[in-house]
Amino acid sequence: MPEAQQSGSPFWRFSLQFYRMSGVADACIALQDEAGVDVNLLLFLLWNASMGRQLSRTNVEDLERRVGEWREGVVVPLRELRRRLKSPPSLIQPEAAEAYRMRIKQAELEAERLQQEALFALSQAASLGRPALDGPAAARDNVTAYQETLPKQFSQAAVETLLSAFGKISDRAE
Repeated sequence: MPEAQQSGSPFWRFSLQFYRMSGVADACIALQDEAGVDVNLLLFLLWNASMGRQLSRTNVEDLERRVGEWREGVVVPLRELRRRLKSPPSLIQPEAAEAYRMRIKQAELEAERLQQEALFALSQAASLGRPALDGPAAARDNVTAYQETLPKQFSQAAVETLLSAFGKISDRAE
């Protein structure tokens, strides 16, 4: 998730700030590619932890059901197209293909932002999870609840990178 507009929900702004932290983007992409993680949902769980909310596996499963259709029908196809255009067919000039790839990248980012805005709206409309006293512990628990919903195990190195970065954000907030 490259830099983008600074407007949007508090969740979107959290995501932009968090994603720019050292190692976070690589950890998120590794979890996405290796375990099928929805990075937007993962960031939502971390944002909720930063807001003092701990979500259950049932909460995560419900969120997954709500965002799955958008992710699979819009975000993933855009991502796949963008990635395929890194090595375009020889029919198209490389410069033209790269310009087109960048437009697809912008559409992908906008699709992710829309998903995040929808998740934020859900957080405002419903009481998700329960209050948590410790943000870093809630972050770990939220990530664990997500991991329990997916068939593939998360890379523990990637998880620890994210939780370490989350701890740095939590330290700044205090």
